[in-house]
Amino acid sequence: MSATPPQGNPGDIVNVPMLKITYRTDSDAIAKLLPPGLTPGADPKVFLTFYSFPVMNEPEFGLVMTAAADYQGMAGEYALGYAIDQESAVYVSREHWGQPKYLADIRYFRMMDHVEASVRHAGHTFAEFSGDVSGEGPSGETFEVNEWWVKVARSVTMMPNSYDFPPHVVRVRAKYRTAYRQDLAGSLVLRDSATDPLAERLPLREQVEAYLWTPEHLEREINFAGELDGEGFWPFASTIGGTRFPIAA
Repeated sequence: MSATPPQGNPGDIVNVPMLKITYRTDSDAIAKLLPPGLTPGADPKVFLTFYSFPVMNEPEFGLVMTAAADYQGMAGEYALGYAIDQESAVYVSREHWGQPKYLADIRYFRMMDHVEASVRHAGHTFAEFSGDVSGEGPSGETFEVNEWWVKVARSVTMMPNSYDFPPHVVRVRAKYRTAYRQDLAGSLVLRDSATDPLAERLPLREQVEAYLWTPEHLEREINFAGELDGEGFWPFASTIGGTRFPIAA
């Protein structure tokens, strides 16, 4: 289905498409990152989204890292990290919803039909993409996505397996319509990083697709989906910075 490219005021910050990249990894690699109660999805995919989107009425550049995971029989994506460049949105997001945001430097732009993106944190560039528009993708599709966050607070007593607020899965249910899509021919490169161990813990086995995506946001709900076993979650409570990568995988 052919679609009309988004129109709007030149330079408007609400009119930047997302760069969506999907790659396939190992199912057991995803399983090691999931606390008990969540299980790897049927297809072991990792989803990366570079974006520039207004948060608090100014552009926020970011990279979202999620992996296919199911909870209570529902397919979805487990959020491992939101590397972003806007400090004002980091701590409130984690405290309010359990959204795993942390500060990083994001480089993302399009020049004519060429697209570049990379993310740098703690002195290391751990993910980058370079590609070119190869054609128009399908538009008009309407679909829903579940994203899983975890909201938790360990006890101030420092007693093992003790919480002031026990771990709860937060379900972010979003419904979109693809307003416009352009497919990309390009390559994702992941590099080793102790603070952002995407390459090590979710190794790239096959790049599935890359495209520029302009969505129409139809619905979004954020609610608790259920409580996790506190004792089983305890090893997953200590994470690398603001991510959901456990310190010990």
